[in-house]
Amino acid sequence: MEIIILQHIKIEDPGYIKDLMLADNVKLTTIQLDEGEKIPDDLTKFDAMFCMGGPMDTWMEKDYPWLIEEKNKIKKFVIDLKKPYLGFCLGCQLLGEVVGGKVIKSKKSEIGIMDINFLESKKNDELFSSFPQKIKSLQWHSYEVDELEKNNDVTILASSPITKCQIFKYQDHAYGIQFHIEIKDTTVNEWGCVTEYKTALEQQLGKGALEKFDKAAKDNMTNMNNYSKILYSKFKNKIINH
Repeated sequence: MEIIILQHIKIEDPGYIKDLMLADNVKLTTIQLDEGEKIPDDLTKFDAMFCMGGPMDTWMEKDYPWLIEEKNKIKKFVIDLKKPYLGFCLGCQLLGEVVGGKVIKSKKSEIGIMDINFLESKKNDELFSSFPQKIKSLQWHSYEVDELEKNNDVTILASSPITKCQIFKYQDHAYGIQFHIEIKDTTVNEWGCVTEYKTALEQQLGKGALEKFDKAAKDNMTNMNNYSKILYSKFKNKIINH
């Protein structure tokens, strides 16, 4: 099995899910887009694509011109080749744009360990049907995907009080997840070193927020790791049966 990972900053990789993939001897090809690495033209050899988060936003194409090519390659992989895709945070928003949604500024940033509520639609979903109706997970975003209802091939699977679309799928093979269950014990402190993340965190939660956030994440880490195990196991089955 070979999986391509699109990264926008080195510290945002698939985290705990990456550990599970490495333990499974999955062949991983990581493209560090912010460092000028190019996505291969031939995507047919990859069995699945992961697209991770980052401090930039989908509309920042002038500052990050590689976003244009990235969106084209995601479109090719998901819409033309119909291959399994999993996008977290920015990766969720990029998929949202590719399938006809619009990325908008949220009414309020979601930063912290917060509730995600599953909808009725998750009952029959291959990846999330065994998840509880409500989970807590790490949020760290100020933008979200909107207008997905325009595409009949899109199903929204989970929401939160602030963000209508926390998880959605395109057809049955491509998923956008706005939050982060893939994190590890070291994640919050590592992300807190990124200027954009730290600023957003302190604006939302005040000075000294990083320490409290880190503790809240660690308190919920066992559950998030378990959700990552379920997600990875189900996604792997999807790849094998694709």
